[in-house]
Amino acid sequence: MPIFHYEAVDRTGKRINSEIEAGSIQEAQQKIRQMGYFPTGVQEKSATSTGTPGPGAATTGKKLKGFYLGGVSRKQLSHFTQQLSVLQDAGLPLLRSLKILEKQMKTSLLKRIVGQVTEEVEGGSTFSEALSKYPKAFDRLYVNMVKAGEAGGVLDTILLRLSIFMEKSQALKRKIIGALIYPVMVISVALVILVGIMAFVVPKFAAIFAEMGTSLPAMTQLLMSISETIKNWWFLLPVIPIVLYIGVIIFARSRNGRLTIDRLKLNVPLVGMIMRKSAIARFCRTFGTLLASGVNILESLTIVRNAIGNEVLAEAIQNVHDSIREGESIAGPLSQSGVFDDIVINMVEVGEETGELDKMLMKVADNYEAEVDTAVSSLTSILEPVIIVFLGVTVGFIVIALFMPLVHLMETFGGATGG
Repeated sequence: MPIFHYEAVDRTGKRINSEIEAGSIQEAQQKIRQMGYFPTGVQEKSATSTGTPGPGAATTGKKLKGFYLGGVSRKQLSHFTQQLSVLQDAGLPLLRSLKILEKQMKTSLLKRIVGQVTEEVEGGSTFSEALSKYPKAFDRLYVNMVKAGEAGGVLDTILLRLSIFMEKSQALKRKIIGALIYPVMVISVALVILVGIMAFVVPKFAAIFAEMGTSLPAMTQLLMSISETIKNWWFLLPVIPIVLYIGVIIFARSRNGRLTIDRLKLNVPLVGMIMRKSAIARFCRTFGTLLASGVNILESLTIVRNAIGNEVLAEAIQNVHDSIREGESIAGPLSQSGVFDDIVINMVEVGEETGELDKMLMKVADNYEAEVDTAVSSLTSILEPVIIVFLGVTVGFIVIALFMPLVHLMETFGGATGG
């Protein structure tokens, strides 16, 4: 029977180097797990001695073959993670779980990646090592949490936490986008209608007023000027937003530009408050999930900083990272940033004192996600009357500006007839 050399970790994280007899690499991995270890590398001894890769040797990642539209969506990844956690919790070997999931997936980029990850694991790589070769699908946060799960022998629990984390993040994102769809659609349709009125209806009135030769009130003259500008330069209307968008992207390429834009986002009336609470909820949820999964605090902060999506918060997180490295606390730099509320700082401080920082962060995340949900609903309620008032004022301005000359003309004719 072949002899396999293996590297593994026990439940305390201690590394084990030893040998085991087994009929195949799969049987060797199963025996290692039965001993209470988690295999991180398995290789046939004969292949080790000769220097040639055996059936258990780790392989390097292969390039993806074929053409696929789009990438791996968060919804796909969340569904895959949830299913994998269920299979691991049921006691199925990792390799078999991956093969089951790959087989039932529809043709997609994720299916192809899972297939190659399965080949890597079958070749002796650890699951986290295999995932790290596909950063476009599995980000640093995902890989590090899986790595922590492997080291602690609690991969099923970590995968469950990952799937819950991803689902909560997606749910929050869906709520914000869903709340903004209605007002954005209403405003867009209203603007199209207003542009149509200014470009086609108002010019007809302008021709009538020109034939009449009457003097126009200031409000009507302003309306005619706006109408003339839109009629002559209508093709610039879609260009201006595109140019502004490109300008913002170019400006955001510099660090100062990103800081300025992200600071403006956090200070926009109504929407800025939602963005800030959403970012804080994401920070607490991600940081708490990583800590609860066994990732060390400095590595966790580095991952959170790269995943937060806001340069102002990223700068605050970097200050926290540097502070901890110097032996200081987390709460101090958070309070100095001016971004985090007192309740967040106090909860973090209590978590540091009690040694339950991960739990405190999760509670803060739950609280802020609930506040974001309420704020989004309130924003929708506020925007509806604002849009109605805006449309009412705009339409009223157009109607009054068009009818003022007519009223003036009727009064003139009425006075002349009466005389």
